[in-house]
Amino acid sequence: MADEEDDIVLSELDDEELVQQMHDDLYDGLKDEIEEAVNILLERGWTPYDILTKALVEGMRIVGIDFRDGILFVPEVLLAANAMKGGMGILKPLLIETGAPRLGKMVIGTVKGDIHDIGKNLVAMMMEGAGFEVVDLGINNPVENYLESAEKEQADILGMSALLTTTMPYMKVVIDTMVEKGIRDDYIVLVGGAPLNEEFAKAIGADAYCRDAAVAVETAKDFIQRKHNQLAEA
Repeated sequence: MADEEDDIVLSELDDEELVQQMHDDLYDGLKDEIEEAVNILLERGWTPYDILTKALVEGMRIVGIDFRDGILFVPEVLLAANAMKGGMGILKPLLIETGAPRLGKMVIGTVKGDIHDIGKNLVAMMMEGAGFEVVDLGINNPVENYLESAEKEQADILGMSALLTTTMPYMKVVIDTMVEKGIRDDYIVLVGGAPLNEEFAKAIGADAYCRDAAVAVETAKDFIQRKHNQLAEA
């Protein structure tokens, strides 16, 4: 008997069923199906922002929860994020055109001397999936890369990653330089990577340590919310 999946014709599903199917397809990392479904919803008159939030972001939120709870693992999350990327590729130009609201902007990169990037890539993808704009600086970043990019992009969040104990102290160099320049309070600084912990993050003056990509998203949303509240009260 044919797999039931093969029998599903996306265009025959009503909107609600299609969005539900997109959550399932994201979970299973099915990029082609996500791209097809995004185009179907656009043809049906959905706004790019609604597709982003209700289908893609909501789907990735479910992936994020199961990743946090140890039900899904890195390879599956990377597949889901890749499927999300396919959908985002179609929506991005349309979102820019319509000036859709973004949660905030993040500049992220692995620190100088460190070339590990799986964790960082995962955070970048999950942050995009949650509705943040992400500028990924890649690996081996000296302090100048972070600061120039954060300023140029008018970022809200600066994210630093390290996997080696030898490169961890470089995070402090970046934060100390920000303090010297008087710009430390302009950014939310999030740090992550296997050898780090909360004590270390506190000691170097970061805002928070994020143990994985799901936590990074929740933490970023929290800080952005607080920032908006402070601005509203000011």
